[in-house]
Amino acid sequence: MGTLILLVVVLGGMIIVHEFGHFIVARLFNIEVEEFGIGLPVSPRIATLFTWHGTEFTLYPFLLGGFVRPKGENDPDVPDGLAAANPWKRLAVLFAGPLMNLLTAVVVTAIIIAQTGIAIPGKLLIVDVTAGSPAAQAGLKTNDVIVSIMGETVTDANAAIKLIRANLNKPVAIVVKRDGQDLTISATPLSSRTLEQGALGIALGFPTRPASPSEVITGAFADTWAGAGALAYLPIGLIQGAIQPNQVHFTGFKGMYDVLNSAVQQDSQSRQQISQAPAGSTTPPAPPTDDVLSVIVLLSITLGIFNLFPIPALDGGRILFTLPEILIRRRIPTRFENTVNAIAFFLLIGLMVYVNVMDFINPLKLP
Repeated sequence: MGTLILLVVVLGGMIIVHEFGHFIVARLFNIEVEEFGIGLPVSPRIATLFTWHGTEFTLYPFLLGGFVRPKGENDPDVPDGLAAANPWKRLAVLFAGPLMNLLTAVVVTAIIIAQTGIAIPGKLLIVDVTAGSPAAQAGLKTNDVIVSIMGETVTDANAAIKLIRANLNKPVAIVVKRDGQDLTISATPLSSRTLEQGALGIALGFPTRPASPSEVITGAFADTWAGAGALAYLPIGLIQGAIQPNQVHFTGFKGMYDVLNSAVQQDSQSRQQISQAPAGSTTPPAPPTDDVLSVIVLLSITLGIFNLFPIPALDGGRILFTLPEILIRRRIPTRFENTVNAIAFFLLIGLMVYVNVMDFINPLKLP
C-alpha cells in the first residue's frame, strides 16, 4: 500500500508539474486559464479549492494526474484565448509542460549526485550481492573492492563481466580487498542464471568522492541530457533496426508500480546494510542507493520527451500543427486540427488500455 501511495504521489505530482508549466507560461503571456484541475476529470469535481486571477483550482477524485483548461484552447475566435494567441506564444505554452518535467529530472539528478558523489575510476567496487547467489555462497560481500579476476587486474565493470562470462560453470579466482587485506575467493558463475540476475549475482560500481557544487550542476544537466537523448532516439533506433523490438518493453501502471516497489526495497536494503556495517572497518561503506529517485528521474524524462513526440493530441503534435504558421505563414484549418487531435486522443486511450492489459499478460521482468 505504501508503494501504491508513493506511485500516486510521484506520477500525479509529475503530471501536475507538467500542467503547471503550461499554466505559468500561459499567464505570463496574458492567456487566460479557466481551470487548473488536480486529478482527472473522469467524474464530477470534489471541490473548487480557490480562484486566482480568474483561474479555478479544482480537485477531482482520480488523483493520478491533472490538467489545465486555457480559455479558447481550440477556438481562435475566442479573444485572449490560447488558440487566438500568436504562434510563438502558443509554442512557448506547449513547450513549457515538457520542459518542466525535464527540469524536474535535472533537480532530482542533482540531489542524487550530491548524495552519492562522483565515481572514482580505477577501482571496481561490489555495491550489492544478491542473497543466495553464487557470489553470496562463495563469501563475496558488499563493499569488497575487486583487485583481479583469474589473475587479470580489472578496473571497470565491462572487463570484469567479460572475464566472468568467459568462465561460466567453472570456479573463478577473485582477489578482493576487504578491510585493507587482499583475499582470494573462488566463486562459480552459472550459465543457468539470466542476464538480469547476473552469472555471479553481484552489482558493480566505483567508489565515490564528494561532488563539488559545479560538478553537481553540470552532472545533473549532462545526465538528464543523455537520458533524454537516449529516449528520443528510441523510435529512430527501432526504425533503423539498431534497437530490436524485444529490447523494448512498454509498461503501464502495474509495471511502474513493480519498478518503484523494487526501487523501494533496494533502497531499504542498502540503508540496512550501511547501518549494520561493522564498526572500525577500514573500507568505507558504499553510499546508499537512490533507486527511488532514479525512477523519478526516469519517469520525469519519459513524460517530458514522450509529450514532445510529434503525435497528435500530445504537446508535440500540437507543436507540429503550429509550425506551418511560422514557416509558411499559413495556419492549418482549426476544424481539421481539432478533428485529428480528437481521433488521436481516443487512439492514445486505446493504446494505454492495451499497454496496461499487457502489463498483466506479459509483465516486466525485473532482476
